[in-house]
Amino acid sequence: MKLLIRFLLLLGVCFSLNAKTIKVATFNASMDGSNYVAKGEKPKGNELVSRLATGHEQQIKNIAEIIQRVRPDILLMNEFDYIADSQVGVEAFLKNYLKKTQSGQSPIDYHHYFVAPVNTGVPMKLDANGDGNSNDVFGFGHYPGQYGMLLLSRYPIDTKNVRTFQRFLWKDMPDNLLVEIKDENGVPWYRPQGTEIMRLSSKSHWDIPVNVDGEVIHVLASHPTPPVFDGPENRNGKRNHDEVRFWVDYLNKDAYFYDDQGKRGGFTGRRFVIVGDLNSSMVEGDSYGDAIKKLLMHPLVNQSITPTSAGGKKTRKDNPYSESHTAAWGMRADYVLPSVDGFNIEGGAVYWPEKESAEFRLVADRSASSDHRLVWLKLSLRQ
Repeated sequence: MKLLIRFLLLLGVCFSLNAKTIKVATFNASMDGSNYVAKGEKPKGNELVSRLATGHEQQIKNIAEIIQRVRPDILLMNEFDYIADSQVGVEAFLKNYLKKTQSGQSPIDYHHYFVAPVNTGVPMKLDANGDGNSNDVFGFGHYPGQYGMLLLSRYPIDTKNVRTFQRFLWKDMPDNLLVEIKDENGVPWYRPQGTEIMRLSSKSHWDIPVNVDGEVIHVLASHPTPPVFDGPENRNGKRNHDEVRFWVDYLNKDAYFYDDQGKRGGFTGRRFVIVGDLNSSMVEGDSYGDAIKKLLMHPLVNQSITPTSAGGKKTRKDNPYSESHTAAWGMRADYVLPSVDGFNIEGGAVYWPEKESAEFRLVADRSASSDHRLVWLKLSLRQ
């Protein structure tokens, strides 16, 4: 009997050693058009594509080097502009930057990627809040697709079963905060015609199934609006809350959801990883903390390991949360949150080199790469 137990234990160890391990990351890379125009100038929408075509833009070279150093298997990039023919831009990024060595790093290739339209800069074609401006948009942006999203993957994407929620209406979320957006006089900020067509996602929400050697991982991607840049009505703060809350309700399998393809209902998978710049923190910043708290404390979410960095910790030595910061302005904004079911967390970090490091040049300021840092977790798949 003892020999049998020892054999089974040894077999379990072998299974553990042979478990498939992947690295999943998120990176708000600040690759929207505003980074490639003179200060005070409004971007037109073609700036990123023109830089991607050259292969010589130093900021993008630095971003590519960071990716090559971390080498994630699945990577969500926030603030990667979406254009009408996005395949051109993505292929140029892959060919001219990621597939070329950057400062001696090994090239990296992603055979699979997913892009789709987002709400930024998309005209509502009406005056949504009654201020006389009939050029209101569904999400802040100077042109359609600014601050878009891109998923890169070394593993096949099940594109037929992707769910996008770009056009999901905010009013259709039960107990939404849209109805609470009012000016200082108690008047609803959005007029009835605006409320009727206002979309929840400032960019979009995506459920992307990725096939990792026969096991499906649902990448749940989004980029909620920053909860600032508004007035006393706090419309961005309330929208951020409900954009984050989206994932809480989705994991709860709430029935009210409908996607852009017409499918109804919440999450139906098993393994998932929530990724993105959520612009929210339980302990810092201007967001409503209850939505992100409910997400982090959700029984299906494994947040047992919080990615950290020595570089971030040293930027604000008097801040007890600084080692988990993911943004240069001082907050944990970017998340990689795997499901409890189907994964073990093997490790993770925030890519934030210390000032003494030769790699600090990659994050020295926003112009070097981004005001956000790449965040990653190493996950082993278990049955």
